[in-house]
Amino acid sequence: MRILPVLAAVALAFLLYMAVLERPTLLAFFGAEPDQTVETTTQAPVATMLADSRVKVVVERVTAQSIDSAVVLRGQTAAARQVDVRAETSAIVISEPLRKGAQIEEGQVMCRLDEGTRRAALTQATAQLAEAQSRVPESEARVQEAQARLEEAKINQNASSRLNADGFASTTRLASSDAAVATAEAGVSSAQSGLSAARSGIEGAQAAVAGAQAELDRLVIKAPFSGLLESDTAELGTLLRPGALCGTIVQLDPIKLVGFVPEQQVNRVKVGAMAGARLAAGGGDVQGRVIFLSRSADPTTRTFLTEIEVPNPDLAIRDGQTAEILIASDGADAHLVPQSALTLNDEGALGLRTVDEDNVVEFHTVQLVRDTAKGVWVTGLPTVSDIIVVGQEYVIEGVTVAPTLREVTQ
Repeated sequence: MRILPVLAAVALAFLLYMAVLERPTLLAFFGAEPDQTVETTTQAPVATMLADSRVKVVVERVTAQSIDSAVVLRGQTAAARQVDVRAETSAIVISEPLRKGAQIEEGQVMCRLDEGTRRAALTQATAQLAEAQSRVPESEARVQEAQARLEEAKINQNASSRLNADGFASTTRLASSDAAVATAEAGVSSAQSGLSAARSGIEGAQAAVAGAQAELDRLVIKAPFSGLLESDTAELGTLLRPGALCGTIVQLDPIKLVGFVPEQQVNRVKVGAMAGARLAAGGGDVQGRVIFLSRSADPTTRTFLTEIEVPNPDLAIRDGQTAEILIASDGADAHLVPQSALTLNDEGALGLRTVDEDNVVEFHTVQLVRDTAKGVWVTGLPTVSDIIVVGQEYVIEGVTVAPTLREVTQ
């Protein structure tokens, strides 16, 4: 049995335990004073360990700079005007079609329709107007004649009334003159009614002429403005009914850039501000001015429609091209920070964590101003800030950290 080595190992372990962990007790047992240096030496590593328990982070000191600000949007080009030119009456096309892509001038004939019997209807309406106009002088003469008879009857009535009062005329004669006046007044009223009817006939005939002329005018469908044909006009022999398409015209000079501004940046966009855009697929760069900013937000995206007018004399810009739009706005003091330093707080707000003079972490909500190859420009920080660029995801606001400063060149 090898019991002696086991006992020796147990005894050695007990002595080591007493010498290391129970040293003050062991010294007191033998009557010696405890070594004060041991306690001091033991406490020093504890303090060092507590100091080293702070999270180590890397910070960069950034200073605010004044920059030219711009609002960046994604949008597309849109025709200044586009209209589907349609027929207003039913008839057969008698003109040769114009092919899509053709340049159309304002007032140019796009579709010409068959007149049919519409010219004869206009002639008939014109004749009826002339007949109605000829009745007016006759009716006016009748009115004048009736008024003269009325005046004569009134004179006779006055004379009969005076003679009857002096006893020289009978009551019968006076009644007869009164009846004559009443008859003359009725004649005047009838003549005036005839004159009104004649004038009404003129107005009705004029309306018929205007309707017949308008029906003839509808047979010639013209371009409302200058532009390009997006489709062939109606083919020869096609029967067009009211609302049928004759052709589609688009106006591309000037052309519009259409984008949607987030509500966080809408106050930075002003009507009349300069704007530029880079068109997709090698479309080049263009410049223009903001001509419209919506006062009502889209209920789904909470963004505001804006339109920019851009000259397009050579029609090189097409309708519907994707564009990256920059709208100039007032300058601002901003900080250039690494994009990787951006983080979110518990409420989901975008911001940066910084360290104050006591090495305590703070969170600042920021707004993005511009994105560059060296980083992003943001606003919302103090003029001089020590931002955490490494370790910001492992600390929270109010925690004391052990920062290491890293130099940065803006």
